[in-house]
Amino acid sequence: MEMSGHLVRDLRERHGLSQARLARRARTTQAVVSRIERGEASPTLDTLQRLLAAMGWELDVGLRRSHWQDHDPDALREFGARTPRQRLDGIDRTLQDVSALQGAARRSR
Repeated sequence: MEMSGHLVRDLRERHGLSQARLARRARTTQAVVSRIERGEASPTLDTLQRLLAAMGWELDVGLRRSHWQDHDPDALREFGARTPRQRLDGIDRTLQDVSALQGAARRSR
């Protein structure tokens, strides 16, 4: 399951909402919510924002220039050649890695 699917399911369950109720609030269908939660579909940014807003949350995404001075032009070109889906998949993998590291850090305390 994608990170966005985990997020939507976790928040929906914490709010005690059914998929159908969340879908109505977010102006989508229960089938869409189900596919997102199972990782069978990636929500568009608009859909994710609507789902989160329907539960009282706001997606905060920012972009700022890196402070690194040693950018690899080949790596940047390769990243730029990826499809939006490939870029989002990479972000999901990074978020999963961060989550795993945070869990390991909590367990080691």
